Amino acid sequence: MRFQLRPLPSLLLAMLSVQYGAAFAKRLFPVAGPLWTGVLRICFSALMLALIFRPRLTHLRREQWRAAIPYGIALGGMNLCFYFALERIPLGIAVAVEFTGPLLVALLGSQRLLDLLWAVLAIVGILLVTPWSASHNANAAGVGLALCAGLLWAAYILLGYRVSQVFSGSTGVAVGMIAAALAVLPAVVFSPARMRFEPRVLLTGFGVAALSSALPYTLEMVALRAIPARTFGILMSLEPAVAAACGWMLLGERLYPAQCFAIVLVMMASAGTSMAARRIDSPIEI
Repeated sequence: MRFQLRPLPSLLLAMLSVQYGAAFAKRLFPVAGPLWTGVLRICFSALMLALIFRPRLTHLRREQWRAAIPYGIALGGMNLCFYFALERIPLGIAVAVEFTGPLLVALLGSQRLLDLLWAVLAIVGILLVTPWSASHNANAAGVGLALCAGLLWAAYILLGYRVSQVFSGSTGVAVGMIAAALAVLPAVVFSPARMRFEPRVLLTGFGVAALSSALPYTLEMVALRAIPARTFGILMSLEPAVAAACGWMLLGERLYPAQCFAIVLVMMASAGTSMAARRIDSPIEI
């Protein structure tokens, strides 16, 4: 008998996989630092996707490169900013603040007055996790970097629409990830940060890439084939809560009541905008 996951369990497993990957990445920071951890994830992800989809780089048209390069730069920058934020603030807060990116895209695509409420909820949520509020385990740099990651996520979504227009299937995602790897490699070349190239470190980096990219991408594709994009977006609103739970279980990160309330507000804003936003055909976040 052939086993096949149903859409909802597939999506929940995808969210768990992404956040477990982020938690394992944070455990790697004391050895490799956020920069090298991000570069390892991106490079191993590029290698995995290249082996799976086998893009023929020498046969790409100029318009395809013009779409893939900025898409890859946004993807690489998003991942690095998120990891630098994760070094400074808890996982649940970082994910909640980063969600401002897709929220912004959804709000820009909507013309309903009700969406102002979702924007207000998201803003209040972010204010509740700022260092000048009751958030004693957050700092300005961490929140700012998470916001940068969110803005780059918004750019990634919009640029991904162009990629989906000029590439067929998932080839564009693979080419974009290769472009991301090429974009972030100079950062480690010119950075004073160094890493010990031990088998344990490389294996952990490979595991982070698999948990954060290859596995959730496959599971999300299973879900997207069976449920509407709007439903997918609403369910993805659970991700900040999943991140907070993983941060608590795997990293011992405890959040204050105000921070938990902030995450709930961001989830409500995300679910509300997903119900009203226009559908954007773009590759899934990796």
